[in-house]
Amino acid sequence: MLSRVAERVYWMSRYLERVENTARLVAVYGELLLDLPDEAQLDWSVPLRILGMEDSYQSLGDGGDALEFLLSSDRNPAALKASLAHARENTRTTRDVVPSEAWRAINELYLHAAEHLSDRAQRPGSRIPGDIVRRCHEITGILEGTMSHGPAHRFVCLGRSLERADMTSRMIDVAAAILMTGREELRHHDNTVWRAVLRALSAYQMYRQYVRRRVEGADVVDFLLHDREFPRSVTFCVDVLDEAVAALPRGEAAGTRVKPVRDRLKGIDRDAIDHEVVHRFVDDLQVDLAALHGTIFETWLNPMRVV
Repeated sequence: MLSRVAERVYWMSRYLERVENTARLVAVYGELLLDLPDEAQLDWSVPLRILGMEDSYQSLGDGGDALEFLLSSDRNPAALKASLAHARENTRTTRDVVPSEAWRAINELYLHAAEHLSDRAQRPGSRIPGDIVRRCHEITGILEGTMSHGPAHRFVCLGRSLERADMTSRMIDVAAAILMTGREELRHHDNTVWRAVLRALSAYQMYRQYVRRRVEGADVVDFLLHDREFPRSVTFCVDVLDEAVAALPRGEAAGTRVKPVRDRLKGIDRDAIDHEVVHRFVDDLQVDLAALHGTIFETWLNPMRVV
């Protein structure tokens, strides 16, 4: 398998996951703003922080629409629309290994989003973010159900799992920053915000099945970090990463990068969780995930190598 093909499949998967995560976050956060009182003083800067776009948005200096910047702005190379364009292009150039049904679904999603994002997604109650999430679920199902589970599929799993682990950790960090610093305006709304975190990761129902208590911050953090059966928990993603790199040739180096992530997850004490601990943990986790991505690139995706 050529390294350029592996790279494009890997980034196709990462961008698709990023599109789904962004759309779900926008849909859930819009509802959260309606549920919280004005005194909470939350705005669209919170999703910008979660997605790592706050600095680039502030650098524009013109106070433009933050939601438009998230979704469709041509001045944001990480906007949902741009990520979807990258996913489409990576799929278009690897149609010999990606099922044709997946290519058609991704192309249709891109055309649908390009038509509707700019003029409808910003309106209260818009269905566009939800439509995008449902279409992404369809694409994931097509890839899992019709793509041979060989080397190309393993790069799909690598991209998807890295992106999921990254997004889950970001959601935990920002929610902890909002709620664990004692802001009086939010003191009575912890439960509402943590429910929104779970819903933004499609985790609320599974959390309630396996954690049969009131939604509490420490329980949510523990579930999203450590649950071995929920597909968006960091531990589940690490298990998938470990399995995928072990099944690929020359996977030893990447395997050694997975181990620190697993060790770090074992090292956080649920009973000692506070904002400072969570923030430091997420910073270290992000470094570990970036190092794993770098090793994946050098081992399999570097164009100077043959995979």
